[in-house]
Amino acid sequence: MLRWLRGAGAGRAETASVEARISDTLWTDVLRAHPFLDGLSADEDAALRKRCAWLLASKTLNGARGLVPTDFMRLSIAVQACLPILHLAPTLYDGWNEIIVYPGGFLIPRRQQDDAGVVHEYVEEAAGEAWEGGPIVLSWEAPDALAEPGQHAFNVVIHEFAHKLDLHAGDADGMPALHAHADISPRHWRAVLARSYDAFVTALEEIEAAIPPDVDPEGPDAAPWYGQLPLDPYAATDEAEFFAVSSESFFVDPWPLAETLPDWYGLLAAYYRQDPLHRLRAADDAAWGS
Repeated sequence: MLRWLRGAGAGRAETASVEARISDTLWTDVLRAHPFLDGLSADEDAALRKRCAWLLASKTLNGARGLVPTDFMRLSIAVQACLPILHLAPTLYDGWNEIIVYPGGFLIPRRQQDDAGVVHEYVEEAAGEAWEGGPIVLSWEAPDALAEPGQHAFNVVIHEFAHKLDLHAGDADGMPALHAHADISPRHWRAVLARSYDAFVTALEEIEAAIPPDVDPEGPDAAPWYGQLPLDPYAATDEAEFFAVSSESFFVDPWPLAETLPDWYGLLAAYYRQDPLHRLRAADDAAWGS
């Protein structure tokens, strides 16, 4: 069982102990539940399993609102959280200790000041939240992939852990720490990020302008228009959300991102040291050839 995990800076012994408790059956069941993990090599599979053991030994995972996380839930969250750092240092997730999981969406109080200086307070329903220096909060019922053809990639775990990678470097600005990436200069990252973000915002504005007046742009009838975008419109919020939403797409459904914003996809591939598009294509080819 994986419930005893206490968190806070696990060493090799604790990580090895957790890894030994992950049965082959449970591991296979979790991987099958997430098709975007198809095509991992044997070495990547083993490395991901060790990363998951480290995360589960290092972080305390608690249920909220009566939820009692099962071993499958714990490992499922760990697999999705560790995929982005498969080839990165796990220390990028240092500085916080807890993952809180709600059975469904949860409410977050917000406070925002408009351009006129008026402060607005409201409550927003969310599926995930990453607090600077604090926990990650997740909804278990949030989908982790494409719900149906034509929808954008959605993975709340990858999204929130991408925010943690961003915050590890300081401000949430869409630029993670690059000190371990001699091949990526901060200047180059900022230039590609700004260019790609601006291109996406422009595309979104064109889509919004093309929606007929009799179609509610906030309603489900507008989905065919927004579906033409490579990312969920939420990516246009700011560069931090653009990085997090792009990371979801990069791992879960990389084709639209690679086709529409190839320079940004290439930069993410260099940062994560992974090419999901190539891996998933090879997995598809192998499946069709078998």
